[in-house]
Amino acid sequence: MRLDKTQLHDVNKKQLDQHTADFDFLAQNLTKKGVNVHQLVQKLADFQVAIPSWALGAGGTRFGRFGFQGEPSNLEQKIDDVGLIHSLTQTAGAISLHIPWDVPSDYKAIKEVAASHHILFDAVNSNTFQDQKNAAASYKYGSLSNTNKASRDQAIAHNLDVINIGNKLGSKSLTVWLADGSNFPGQSNFQTVLNHTQDSLKEIYKGLPDDWKLFIEYKPYEPNFYSTVIQDWGTSFMLANECGDKAFTLVDLGHHLPNTNIEQIVSTLMLKGKLGGFHFNDSKYGDDDVTVGSIKPYALFLIFNALVYGMENNPQNPYPAWMIDASHNIKDPLEDIIQSLEAIQEAYAKALLIDQKALNDAQNNHDVVKCQEILQDAYRTDIRPLLAKARVQNGGALNPIEAYRALEIRKKLIGERGVNSVASGL
Repeated sequence: MRLDKTQLHDVNKKQLDQHTADFDFLAQNLTKKGVNVHQLVQKLADFQVAIPSWALGAGGTRFGRFGFQGEPSNLEQKIDDVGLIHSLTQTAGAISLHIPWDVPSDYKAIKEVAASHHILFDAVNSNTFQDQKNAAASYKYGSLSNTNKASRDQAIAHNLDVINIGNKLGSKSLTVWLADGSNFPGQSNFQTVLNHTQDSLKEIYKGLPDDWKLFIEYKPYEPNFYSTVIQDWGTSFMLANECGDKAFTLVDLGHHLPNTNIEQIVSTLMLKGKLGGFHFNDSKYGDDDVTVGSIKPYALFLIFNALVYGMENNPQNPYPAWMIDASHNIKDPLEDIIQSLEAIQEAYAKALLIDQKALNDAQNNHDVVKCQEILQDAYRTDIRPLLAKARVQNGGALNPIEAYRALEIRKKLIGERGVNSVASGL
C-alpha cells in the first residue's frame, strides 16, 4: 500500500486554516525572542529517525504475544510499512534490519523497493542472543563471551556475515547487542568473559569496511539477572576504545537502572567523541520499551538538551544514528511509531529553543533559579505547529495519526495481508 500526495492534501486541507493561524501565532512570539523560525523548521524537516524492522509487528513478552492483524510478513512489506510512516511523518527515512530475520532473497529488488519509498538502510543488527535452526554451536552460555571457542567463532562469523549483507544494501554501521551474562554467582569469571568479548569484537572490527562504524550497545540486566558482560556505558566505551576509531557506544534509553542520569552519559560520550547511536523508547521500571515520551517526556527533553549541545559543540563526535527501539504489545504498531516520532521531534524542537548563551551565563553566575527557568520556558512552549509545518513542508500530514485513521490504513493493510499475517522475527 502507498499514499499519494492527493490523499494527504485532501486530509490536510480540512485543518490547514487552523494550522496556519497556530503557526503564525507561535512564529511571531518566537521571533520576538530572537528565534530564527525558518532555520528551526528546517532542522526539524531534516531530522530523520530509523525504524527497526522488528517494530512493525506486535511485540511480545516472556509470557506470550498477541498479534496484530495486517502485520508485515516479509521484508518487502516491512519496507512498505516504513514507507507509509514516512509518507505521513516525513521523519522516518530509514529502516534498520535485524539479521537473520531480514536477509533479502533479491538485493537489487529490495533496494528498489526501499528507493521507491525514499527509504535508506540504516545500521544492521546481528542476533547472537538466541540459537538458530541447525546451528553447530549454542549461545546458551553466551556468544562473543562464551568459554567455548566454537560458540565465539560462530558468533564472530555471524557478525561478519551481517556486515556483508548490510554492505550490499548500502548500510554503513553494525550494531552489536549481547545477551551474554550470568544468572548465578560463580557461574562466570568476570574477567575471562570480558576478555573473550573484547577479543571477539576486535575480530569483528577487522571486518568493517573503511567507511563503516561499529556500535556497541550495553544493558545492565535481562535476560541474565546476576551479571551482564557489557552492563554499562563505561564498559561499552572501554571496548570501543580497544577496538579503534570506528567503534562507538550506542545508548538505549531503556538500558539503564532506574533514575540513571542519561543526559550526563550522553554529554560525556560526546565530549570524548564516542557517542555513535541512540535508541529511543520509554520506561517506568526497566527496559519496558514503551512509546517514546509516554512516561518521562521531561527526561527526554533534558537528554535532547545534552544531544543538541553536543552536536553544536563537539565536532570530534560524529552525527549520531537515531533509531526507535520499542515493542508494541497492545497498540497498532504503526500508530505507536508515529506517536514516538512525534515525541522525539517535540523534545528535539524544545531543546533547540533553549537559549544556550543565557543558560551558560546563568551557570557561570551560579544562578540556579535562572537555569531552571530557561530550561522550563523552552519545555513549556507548545511547538506542535512547528512540527506540523516541517511535515507539510516536506509533503507529509499535518496530523499523522488523524490522517492514518481517516485514510483507514490499517483496514486496507488487513485487506491486503489478511487477519492472520504474522511479522517475521517476533
